[in-house]
Amino acid sequence: MKKLNYFLQYIFVKIFFFIFSIIGYKLSSLIGGIIGKSIGPFFRSKKIIIDNFKIAKIYQNNNNYNNIIKNMWENYGRIFSEYPHLINFKNNKLSKYLKIEGAEYLEEIKIKKKPVVFISGHFSNFELMAMQLENSGIDIAAIYRPLNNTFLNSTMEKIRINHICKNQIPKGKSGSRKILEFFKKGTSIALMIDQRVSEGVKVNFFNRPAYTTSLPAQLSKKFECEIVPVYIERIENYFFNISINKPLKFEKTDSIEKITEKLNNILESMISKNPNQWIWTHNRWK
Repeated sequence: MKKLNYFLQYIFVKIFFFIFSIIGYKLSSLIGGIIGKSIGPFFRSKKIIIDNFKIAKIYQNNNNYNNIIKNMWENYGRIFSEYPHLINFKNNKLSKYLKIEGAEYLEEIKIKKKPVVFISGHFSNFELMAMQLENSGIDIAAIYRPLNNTFLNSTMEKIRINHICKNQIPKGKSGSRKILEFFKKGTSIALMIDQRVSEGVKVNFFNRPAYTTSLPAQLSKKFECEIVPVYIERIENYFFNISINKPLKFEKTDSIEKITEKLNNILESMISKNPNQWIWTHNRWK
């Protein structure tokens, strides 16, 4: 039964991707937003989302909660509908919808020719991060979580490799080996640090302990590399602002926990800036 459900989901996605590829970027994003607001709430518990708001102390009243939830689901839907158009972002046909701040930091990284770790969270259309880093001339590999739906996962992997970033590393033990291989060759790494992990360190996230990936901290200590926070914000529905922050250099004496918590603090600031565009549906503090 699970395989049948996965196959039906795959067919559903393929049909919508085909339709979105025909009707253009802006109309796709608009329709995707409507779909997200309409059906998104049926897939995740509103209680988990509200509990997360309370932990993070995001707007302490129900009206604001409902607005954030509506906007979050709309953003979800827009991301879904924008996948068929990533190829046009990749080949710069949709470059007018993108603005990059902090490009000078990317130039410095290219000049130094030393790999760094780019970190971010699931903001706005998060797929644009690795894409724009590669488009900017950065030798980059992106870490991703394979989908449980094996039918759909093959489609998404092709999109990521062909339209986002050619070097893709799946999470897991084999992925860990690939990360080290890439890094030793001088290839920078890009990853999202906002999801709960089974293996990591438990450090504060919005003043409550949460299991967090320690990979950036481990690479920082092992290779003495810099960590570069990246924030992506959706502007007026169709436009994106990608902010490359100043690279962070940690001391040798800094612990894994200290570095990881510092990165969580940066992530908190990004989320608080525009809570409508972060994915609140995960039980982050479980």
